[in-house]
Amino acid sequence: MSLIEFDNESDYSATIKVIGVGGGGNNAINSMVRDNIRGVEFIIANTDLQTLEKSECPGKIQIGGELTRGLGAGSNPEIGRDAAEESEAPIREMVEGADMVFITAGMGGGTGTGAAPIISRIAKEAGALTVGVVTKPFAFEGKRRMRQAEEGILELKEAVDTLIVIPNQKLLSYVGKQTSFTGAFAMVDDVLKQAVCSISDLIVIPGLINLDFADVKCIMGSMGKALMGSGTATGEMRASEAAQKAISSPLLDEATVDGAKGILINITGGEDL
Repeated sequence: MSLIEFDNESDYSATIKVIGVGGGGNNAINSMVRDNIRGVEFIIANTDLQTLEKSECPGKIQIGGELTRGLGAGSNPEIGRDAAEESEAPIREMVEGADMVFITAGMGGGTGTGAAPIISRIAKEAGALTVGVVTKPFAFEGKRRMRQAEEGILELKEAVDTLIVIPNQKLLSYVGKQTSFTGAFAMVDDVLKQAVCSISDLIVIPGLINLDFADVKCIMGSMGKALMGSGTATGEMRASEAAQKAISSPLLDEATVDGAKGILINITGGEDL
């Protein structure tokens, strides 16, 4: 086993921006802002002016103002795409100077599905490591929304360095099918937050085995589709149990870590771990 030493004396701090696109992405960002997560800059992008005004997020950008006149995209991804293209200049200004950009969205609707690939492309062209963290709809949201989500995910995959897709339906196996409608979507927000923070924390928060932005970029740059698993445990065997839960997580969507080209692991525990 080789020992790799990292330079902990560097004064350089990576600039990380997290952009929530559309209603689902905005909800996830609002949840992160309420949790007072530090070390990253939060921005929401939407065609719906009313939704933007209600948000607690300090960073906001209205896209497609002329096209939609401040209304939503009506679950039409083409309108979301056109709205982002109309607002390319302010989007480019928004991502300027970022080393890493997370794009989070609920795929299947209009703004998130259509605009997320455009915003991702602009961020990547600006030189940022671009990571998409998006969801696929619940089954009860209908076949049309699922079809639009799958088409949008294919387009988004071509615009980002790494794409994490979270299947909402799989989340129900965590808490059971008796979960309420609002509870299900709150759970989605929490998982999106976990996905973003588990990666950004590796850069922002020093650990016993320290990583910096260059290490994360080496793993996530131009890697395509990625998988996410998480696990928690208590008791004497908590470390191995949490690891086992993570690699068998419902979030892996019937896939495995076998054959992975790179793996990022974030382990959090008490001093007695």
